[in-house]
Amino acid sequence: MQAGLGRAVQKALARARVFEESAAMQDLDAIDRRILGLLQKEGRISNAELALRVHLSPSACHRRVQRLEEAGVISGYVALLDARALRRQTTVFVEITLSGQADEVLDAFERGVAQIPDVLECHLMAGTADYLLKIVVEDTDDFARIHRQHLSRLPGVAQMHSSFALRTVFRTTAIPV
Repeated sequence: MQAGLGRAVQKALARARVFEESAAMQDLDAIDRRILGLLQKEGRISNAELALRVHLSPSACHRRVQRLEEAGVISGYVALLDARALRRQTTVFVEITLSGQADEVLDAFERGVAQIPDVLECHLMAGTADYLLKIVVEDTDDFARIHRQHLSRLPGVAQMHSSFALRTVFRTTAIPV
């Protein structure tokens, strides 16, 4: 009962966040959208250069960026790493089917998968699989190690199906604005 209440509260909070974010998106004007587009492509751009490119004074540009950060539209800044340079050039997608759909099973799986450093993304899915994982590895031997040490020990897993990407045709982190 407690876990179900926790899941219900999480869902309500998620709906509230979506509403707030959609309201924030409605308040975006063309300049905000240009700022967001530039920051997604050039995260290290200086405020002075950003202001020049969106035709604002540096102080007005800085205020807009701060407002976008405070509204949660900009959630953070990161460095994008080259997986090949780090010898993590192989991407594996793993479909996970759980033994059940009870909140306790879902919660235990989600806690467990969050502890695996090699997993870049974990998505709760609608369709044949319950979860889809994106994992980056050096090669098949490295994936076999991760499978043995981590994936096979995840709680509640009934079935696992792995697919290796042959080549990345297109990749972006930019969200359309």
